[in-house]
Amino acid sequence: MEWRETIRTAFDALNARRMRSALTMLGILSGIAAVMLTVGLGLGAQKQITESINSLGSNMIIVSPAQTTSSGGWRGGATVTTLTTRDADMLADPAVAPSVAAVAPTLSASSSLQSDETTWTSTVVGTVPDWLTVRAREVDTGRFFTAEEVTASANVAVIGSETATELFTTGSAVGQTVSINGQPFTVIGVLAEAGSSIASNEDDTVVVPSTTFASRLSTSDNAISVSSIYLQARDGDSLSAAYQEVKTALLSSHGVTSDDADFSVSTQASLVEAATSMTGVLTLLLGGIAAISLLVGGIGVMNIMLVSVSERVREIGLRKALGATPSVIRRQFLVEAGILGLLGGMLGVGLGYLGAAILTPVLSMTVEISPVVTMLALGVSLAIGLVAGVYPATRAAKLAPIDALRSE
Repeated sequence: MEWRETIRTAFDALNARRMRSALTMLGILSGIAAVMLTVGLGLGAQKQITESINSLGSNMIIVSPAQTTSSGGWRGGATVTTLTTRDADMLADPAVAPSVAAVAPTLSASSSLQSDETTWTSTVVGTVPDWLTVRAREVDTGRFFTAEEVTASANVAVIGSETATELFTTGSAVGQTVSINGQPFTVIGVLAEAGSSIASNEDDTVVVPSTTFASRLSTSDNAISVSSIYLQARDGDSLSAAYQEVKTALLSSHGVTSDDADFSVSTQASLVEAATSMTGVLTLLLGGIAAISLLVGGIGVMNIMLVSVSERVREIGLRKALGATPSVIRRQFLVEAGILGLLGGMLGVGLGYLGAAILTPVLSMTVEISPVVTMLALGVSLAIGLVAGVYPATRAAKLAPIDALRSE
């Protein structure tokens, strides 16, 4: 029997049992779609996290304070201040960190804002003019504050686009007055949209001179303390060198070692790597759970093929009596099982793409369906069908013609 005839016969056999074939393919279909969507969600999350980290700035290094632990050591990301403006001034010195292009110490706090029209709560950041460069931000309207305004502790503010929309529903925000914790500030600029980062909404923020924040808005007793220090390397090739220079300078300045450092230094690359590793593990775990349904689908194919062999014993006997060899019989049932797996896989891929199109706007996150994953899914579905069909096909090939023809 030629391959063309084998395939035609397989389709005829499956078509004769349409409901059974459809239910069999359903197991593989759902498994393939679940795996595709799970992996797609993981890839989409990785992409979103990477874009979010990259939106923080270009070639950026972040120095964060640490706090004491119960064992007397330190851990990063705490509220206890261990960084000061003196650290920022030191790191801005080319003799200390020649690979660093710009430094922006920051103070931040959630504050109450009030305009003539409404009230709003937003994150207020106290920093210096280099913040605009380090964080790769742009001013949409108006301007950013100057070094002279930082020195004079001027009551000026640059606000995010969302903050401007919430506070000033009519007219331009530039030139308007906003009260921050009861202190009047003149809005001199509105930042261009930047979206949300991992920690906050970058468009809902207020940026003021660091000296103004320290003297009028800060609740800290230490006038020179800072929440964090953002630095920009001269270029991508200098990022590693800048990281080492910053860490070495701070260790020496603070009189500590790497084991008991009271600060932490991270780069965009390290943040992306850590985030990708976490989402990768989660994607692998969820993908493994979804793959169980594929195993169930494979068992379903094997079960249906065994039933098919039992129902078609006389047909098998007749074919053998007419000269069909065991290899031809085996091939016939393997092709049927393979078609079930492949058709289920193709429908599963279609369902995966449809699910991605539906989930993307619902979750406000792109579900990345990889072409490699799609081809792999089709290959796996075909393989599942073939593997599940091996035993039923072998059993059919071993039937003795005389016993098969005598079967009722």
